[in-house]
Amino acid sequence: MSAFAARRVDADGFDIRYAEAGKGPALVCFHGAGGLRISAAHELLAERHRVIAFETPGFGDSPANARSRTMADLAATMGAAIDAIGIDRFNLWGTSFGGRLALWLAIEIPDRERLQSLVLAAPAAILSGPRRDATPELLYAHPERRPVGGPPPPEVIAKQRVLVDRLVVPPRDPQLESAMRELTVPTLVLFGSEDRITPAEYGRLYRELLPNCQFVIVYDAAHAIDGDRPEAFTAIVTDFVEHREQFVVRRESRLLYP
Repeated sequence: MSAFAARRVDADGFDIRYAEAGKGPALVCFHGAGGLRISAAHELLAERHRVIAFETPGFGDSPANARSRTMADLAATMGAAIDAIGIDRFNLWGTSFGGRLALWLAIEIPDRERLQSLVLAAPAAILSGPRRDATPELLYAHPERRPVGGPPPPEVIAKQRVLVDRLVVPPRDPQLESAMRELTVPTLVLFGSEDRITPAEYGRLYRELLPNCQFVIVYDAAHAIDGDRPEAFTAIVTDFVEHREQFVVRRESRLLYP
């Protein structure tokens, strides 16, 4: 985790691990279905932000999570964790599974003025057809850029899979998509040009549903955009978080980020 300090917080009856680094505007991070990992993009973003990367209950070394029956339940837990560490206004970045979770938190948070911006990286909120397993070959266009360390133990993978399978249903959630139409927080949706898990064409659905949405395709990146292209990911996320409505990409654009 290099510059990131490992910490814990008690929230909603869970002991939740998180990693934190940096100073500045708060950027809360929700990981994908593979669990918490600190990428080069986290490190780069921490140069200008207070980056807080949570490990969702039921992932990693935490006990199996049988309590969270829906994404809305889990979002309430993560909102309690944000409150417990004293964060008032914040930006929110969710990757894949974490993108779906971030959307639910943005919808359910009692005071939406606290949420400054929303970044959804290869979000798994809208899926078409059967979900593909996120193998390393599918996650990265550049496998050599994967974080150091092997995959979690098989028992951890199995535990996480049970939770993900329970929460990421249905693939198209009418309740979620209806609520997205009322979500006015500035939102950036990013897909990798080489993503074979959540293809970039899904981006048009987010742009149609979210009233204040920017859609960007990051060139030469697969599902793990922040791992494949950390510098490009950091540049565009920083620009968006700092400028929001004045972001350089026009709504009608589908900029292919170099």
